[in-house]
Amino acid sequence: MMTASHPRNRIERIGIDESGKGDYFGPLVIAAVFVDATTQGELKLMEVRDSKKLSDGRILEMAPDIKTICPHSIIAIGPQKYNELYAKIKNLNRLLAWGHAKALENLLERGVTCERAISDQFGDERLILNALQENGRKIVLEQRTKAESDLAVAAASVLARAEFLLRLKRLSDEVGTTLPKGASPAVELAAKMIIKKHGKERLGSVAKLHFKTTQAVLTGLA
Repeated sequence: MMTASHPRNRIERIGIDESGKGDYFGPLVIAAVFVDATTQGELKLMEVRDSKKLSDGRILEMAPDIKTICPHSIIAIGPQKYNELYAKIKNLNRLLAWGHAKALENLLERGVTCERAISDQFGDERLILNALQENGRKIVLEQRTKAESDLAVAAASVLARAEFLLRLKRLSDEVGTTLPKGASPAVELAAKMIIKKHGKERLGSVAKLHFKTTQAVLTGLA
């Protein structure tokens, strides 16, 4: 019996990934997805891969299917909350670690039993493990470069990006200006539009204020 359960335990894992880290506008979203032998096969059939290799349209189509077949947890930190946390933590890696631990925690609280999690290499893994251990969780965390090549992490990347895109659209509708992705000249222009329409105070409700873009926009207006 022992030999039969071994390969299954190796396949069972939680993939974690985030979206919005490099985007001036919109939230930071972290998703955790539990994958076992059955769902691994289903994700392969769906041709799930790293969200960076998929169009926005495909991501939005694929996400509900992944949610249907895989236990998952999504943590979305909206710009306002993000700015508050960043002011306290003052370090993006610590903020990411907190989000990763929270997404994992939520999944484990829903009754998922799993001993292994995989995430991208973004900093000191002890940051995540410490956050988990405070709550008495024991889990082996593998941090890898190019972790998205793992199917569980790829599925998490799709869920995180889909949530990011939906929330970015909602924020665009709220301010009546299309909020572009990334951190480009188009992003600066949109930020100036928001300030002209709604005043400087409104920027913190749609943007991550610690980006250099904020300084560039405010200096340009001075």
